[in-house]
Amino acid sequence: MKKKGVAPFKMSTFKEPLKQIKANYELYLLILPTVIYFIIFKYWPMYGVQIAFKDFIASKGFWGSPWVGLTHFQRFFDSFNFWTVIKNTLGLSLFSLVVSFPVPILIALMLNQLLHERYKRFIQTVIYAPYFISTVVLVGMMYVFLSPGSGLINHIIQLFGVEPIYFLSKAEWFKSLYVFSGVWQETGFASVIYLAALAGIDPHLHEAAVVDGATKWHRIWHIDIPGIQPTILILFILAIGNLMNVGFEKAFLMQNDLNASSSEIIATYVYKIGLQRAEYSFSAAVGLFNSLINFVLLVSVNRFVKKINGSGLF
Repeated sequence: MKKKGVAPFKMSTFKEPLKQIKANYELYLLILPTVIYFIIFKYWPMYGVQIAFKDFIASKGFWGSPWVGLTHFQRFFDSFNFWTVIKNTLGLSLFSLVVSFPVPILIALMLNQLLHERYKRFIQTVIYAPYFISTVVLVGMMYVFLSPGSGLINHIIQLFGVEPIYFLSKAEWFKSLYVFSGVWQETGFASVIYLAALAGIDPHLHEAAVVDGATKWHRIWHIDIPGIQPTILILFILAIGNLMNVGFEKAFLMQNDLNASSSEIIATYVYKIGLQRAEYSFSAAVGLFNSLINFVLLVSVNRFVKKINGSGLF
């Protein structure tokens, strides 16, 4: 006898998803390389996180190495570099977030107001181009332009009777050079997402606003910004989730003994400890600590935004 209120088991429960996959197999094949990429390079490496809790010995492998618990974490917390590395990483990340995050929004809003298509495409090309310059080339350009002896910037400074400044050797200049060079390189490309969001706003809203006598500023404030607000919030949550992931390559290339007090961040510290000194377990522990902070920030900010706005990343 069948019990009341209990639905009988149906094989169709499994057949429906299979039918959908079969009907749309081209789309699943299209996304398959991305899924394989994430499995191989993002999820499978999580297997190696266990070395953060072990005294890893290469000859014994992951399973043969002895467990040491939280010893490496405690060592990092007690090290004299701990507060310097955390302060530099947070300071550089927050400075970059405050300066870099709003600029693409402003650029996108201004480009969206340009009516001359040829001029608009020219401006877009000019501001997009730096994105395709490699980080190595970018830092090389900075060394050339900021050179105290032959750099263009110091030549201009000397015209006003000021002594040449050793920009890349001054710890107090490191954060500004890092952040503003990033703004110059990445702003154009980052604005593409906001331009796409602006393109999705109903043009009839602008037409109605013009009929009512609204100025460009009123239309930007009351139509464009609310229209791209969900995009801004999602990208802001993602930016907070990557707050501690300051780019290693540029920081390492710009780093030297004279600016190390400002340029030593978690990424460069992990590189030096893990690869140069071959302390794999300790560097894994530092990297895991960094990832946990990012995870907590991502979840917290997403929950906060969801309570205020009603929509979040998840």
